[in-house]
Amino acid sequence: MIDGIKEQKDPNFYIDDIKERFGEKILDTAHPRQSRIYILVDKKDAPEIVKYIFYEYAGRHSISSGVDTPDGVEILYHMALDNQRDIFINVKTLVPREDFRIESIGKDIPAFEWIEREIHELFGVEFVGHPDIRHLLLADDWPEGKYPMRKDFRKDF
Repeated sequence: MIDGIKEQKDPNFYIDDIKERFGEKILDTAHPRQSRIYILVDKKDAPEIVKYIFYEYAGRHSISSGVDTPDGVEILYHMALDNQRDIFINVKTLVPREDFRIESIGKDIPAFEWIEREIHELFGVEFVGHPDIRHLLLADDWPEGKYPMRKDFRKDF
């Protein structure tokens, strides 16, 4: 540990540490390349695990991405471990269509605020507790309930 930050060059260290810390909350892991770790979690656990990576490993929020799937919007939180040289931990979760809500990470870590606004605006995911969910990319008069990155989007307005 350096100044309280867990630091390790071996990606398996992070997989093992996260599995030990969060147990059954970790639904699956993948390590397809030396520099990439993928962790699949339920949406209710994603904020806690992302915050752990942010604080315990000094994980920098590189970006988050949303993907429209038949079951909902898949969100990937891409966290760069800059001190570890090219290791990315990607936390993946699904926000199902029947409950299009997930707890905001931006309410605790400001680096997540803009991307949560973007995913909300483009996909319609509600980030519960977000401090400022106003429009970011789309015009202020953009029609409510129209989400341009969803596969079912039709420009009929």
